[in-house]
Order: sequence, then C-alpha cells, then structure tokens
Amino acid sequence: MLHRAGRMAGLEPPVVHDRTPDLHIGTGIVSGRAVDLVGTAPPDRIVARHIIHTSTAEFLLILNAPGGLGRRDISEALADAVAELRAIDVTYSPLRPESLVSRLRRGEISAEAYPPLADIVARCAAMRAATDGWFDAWAMPGGFDPGGLLVGWAVERAATRLRAAGIADYAVVSGADLVVRGQAPHGGPWRIAMHHPTRPRRSPLMLEMTAGAVGTSGVAGRRNHVFDPHTGEPVHHLASATVVGPELAVADGYATALFAAGPVGYDWFPSSDGYQALFAGPG
Repeated sequence: MLHRAGRMAGLEPPVVHDRTPDLHIGTGIVSGRAVDLVGTAPPDRIVARHIIHTSTAEFLLILNAPGGLGRRDISEALADAVAELRAIDVTYSPLRPESLVSRLRRGEISAEAYPPLADIVARCAAMRAATDGWFDAWAMPGGFDPGGLLVGWAVERAATRLRAAGIADYAVVSGADLVVRGQAPHGGPWRIAMHHPTRPRRSPLMLEMTAGAVGTSGVAGRRNHVFDPHTGEPVHHLASATVVGPELAVADGYATALFAAGPVGYDWFPSSDGYQALFAGPG
C-alpha cells in the first residue's frame, strides 16, 4: 500500500475515501492509460480534453473552461499549451540527437547561451544540492540527463500558457505526474486516486486538490531506469516514491531522488516548504 514517509511534514492534501475520482494515477492498467476522466460538466462550462505524445512522454490536458470564454479561445489556449509541450520535446529531449540537451552533452554548446536550457541546468544543480546528491543529472549513463525533472518542467510551462489564456481550472497529466488548478468539471476540487503501481487492485489513496502537483518515480512496469548516482547501479527496492507539493518540477526531482535513496532520504527531505512524500513498497 501507499505509506506517508515518516518525518515528512508540510503539505497535507485532504484525503477522501468515499468520492468518485476524477483522475487515476499509477494504475499500470492494460490499456496503458494511467489517467482517466469521469463526470460531466455543468451547462455553463466547456470541457476540452486532449492527449499528445512526444519522444519522452504522453500528456493529457483537461480544460474546465467557462462557457463565456468561447470555443475558439479555448481551442487556441489548448493549442498553445500543446505547442509548448512539443517545442520542449524537440528542443530539450535527451532522446533527440540534435536537441540542446544532447548538444550540451557533446560539449557543442554552453547552457548560458540559451536561457531556458540554463534554467534546466540550474534546477538540476539546485536539486542535486537539496537531495545530498541523490538527484544528479550529471551521473546518468551517457552524461547530463535532466529527465528526472524535465517532464515536470514541461508540464509547468504548459500550465503557465493555460493561465495566460484565461484558463483557471485545468489538469495537465503525464503518466503518474500531474498539475491541477481550480475546479474539476463536476464543480469541486480535483479528486485524484493514487494507485499502487504494481498492485492496481489495492484500494487507492484518494486526494482532493485545487492547486498543486503530484510527482512520481517508480517501476510502473519498467525496471532499471533510475540509478543510484553514487554507485551507477540501477535501483528497484521500492515500487514508487511520490511527492505532493506546489511545483511539479521540484516534486519530480524529489521523487526521483527518494526512489533512488529509499529511507536514507529522510535525512534531507524538507519538512517546511510544502512538500510531502509517500512510498509504495514492492509488494
């Protein structure tokens, strides 16, 4: 089952047990969808739902927009967020040989020449310091790889585009990572069912959120994809580590580090900046 990690205080999202969820994460279901949306919108709202695939991830965007905004404006807001996600994939994905990250790994460019790339590098350096080296983008096989927080960074930037377009109620989800804001289509907080990644029939932990992020690192059907940066060896002593907090890029980085560190992470995980961790054991 999912357990709150000891000594990990901070954000305490309301836990609910008797409501139908809006989002399911960490299910590992056969269809490959880690997220489902249920419920209907009231007549004065327009709900737009879109899924896109990039070289590194699948993203689901759900916009719960006021009807007065107009379908054209809503479509343009959605298209702008999607364009941001695609541009980030093309420009920064370590899986693309000509991306800025790949060129940085080969020593062809400096991060300072491209402000967004410099931001990614600075975030990775800050996360390495904050986790006592358990998040280390420079210790990955093949060289610098910001993948442990890149998806969260991309989701946050897409969410910023939505807010700039006047969308105050939305969810942006990638696998078991998400950002939510405002109200779900049913008119209340987003209800999120967090499932054990390898035991989907177990009862999920239910959260209600109107603002915040959930970042997860875990097996989810894959093994040997998170490495101990101190030894270079893959780790798989947990099923997953999940962090709930204000910002997804930070939550993602903490989750990656906690998955690698296990209980050692108690020594450095923050207790006063709004982040809370949960572990799922392997069985």
